[in-house]
Amino acid sequence: MANRVKDLFLNLLFPPRCINCGRGGAYICGSCRDMLCPIDAPVCDGCGALLPPGAMCMSCMWHLSQIDGICSVYNFGSVARKAIHQLKYNNLRVIGGTMARLLFGYMTENHLTCDVLIPVPLHKSRLRERGYNQSSLLCRGLGGLCGIPVDEKSLVRSRRTVSQTECDREGRMSNVHGAFECSGDVLKGKNVVLVDDVCTTGATLQACAAALKAEGVITVRGLTFARDL
Repeated sequence: MANRVKDLFLNLLFPPRCINCGRGGAYICGSCRDMLCPIDAPVCDGCGALLPPGAMCMSCMWHLSQIDGICSVYNFGSVARKAIHQLKYNNLRVIGGTMARLLFGYMTENHLTCDVLIPVPLHKSRLRERGYNQSSLLCRGLGGLCGIPVDEKSLVRSRRTVSQTECDREGRMSNVHGAFECSGDVLKGKNVVLVDDVCTTGATLQACAAALKAEGVITVRGLTFARDL
């Protein structure tokens, strides 16, 4: 309720404008929302990469996957890219509510359920620099819409890594290997959905899943707003 009042107050002070076309009224207007490209082609059951129907990608075939699947709503095209950039780098935190509603629509349409939602955590030093975790904003908004509890304490990023954008596809897995820890046993026996803004190779989600399953989590699925295909 407090967040809703805050959003209404901010909208009065700073009326929302579309991040793509500049039209007033919404952070992603109806026309530009139609330009978002849903991922509806067949994808790998393990990591969510585009594939022929019923196939599994070579990476998931050759490596023991810790994650039980990755679902991404949109292709990382122009509108999705702008939305994530505004949320992540331009401090437009309020757009997280719009993105969370789109995630909620995807969860509802695809009957995606779990016991707990968990945002992909930032290292504490990176969190101090940015001032907020964009994945936490999405996760809280989504949790408020679907009524699923959000846990932001059990999973932590214990080792600071370089940005995944600075690594090639092969280096991303080693960059985040062992970078996450799960403390306590509150998640033991639970089914978890990890929430993040964008997925490229799935390395970060895999590393999070490994830490969670080491502490007794039953299933871990990833849910991201976009996928960089």
